[in-house]
Amino acid sequence: MPFVLDSSVALAWILPDEHSDAVDQIADRLENDVAVVPAVWPLEVLDALLTASRRARIGAQDMQRLLSHLASLPIEIEQIDMTQMLEVVGALVQHHGITSYDAAYVEVAKRRGVPLATLDRKLKEVSLAEGLSVIP
Repeated sequence: MPFVLDSSVALAWILPDEHSDAVDQIADRLENDVAVVPAVWPLEVLDALLTASRRARIGAQDMQRLLSHLASLPIEIEQIDMTQMLEVVGALVQHHGITSYDAAYVEVAKRRGVPLATLDRKLKEVSLAEGLSVIP
């Protein structure tokens, strides 16, 4: 079954100091499943990797290798139209007090009827409140 992949999980896969058994199990799902991400996901991941590079958590040469690895995974970027963004995502932002980026993950998971994989505590809480399954 497909699942929505939050950037927190993808970053835990590839940043050297953030691995865990839980995120490895999510990675294993990609052998049979497709991860779906909102359109903002690549920018969030890139920004986090740039920050990791600036803070010397990864080297400049590592960044290109990590980006190439992520690009090779079965990840589908879900587009969102203006109405969904302004109405549905906007309503989630207002109701739960989360960022529009986090609300985009919830919107995709709800619309697709699939679980959301995240390590973010607040995003887990909101997802559960919206009736979604959460991984891990």
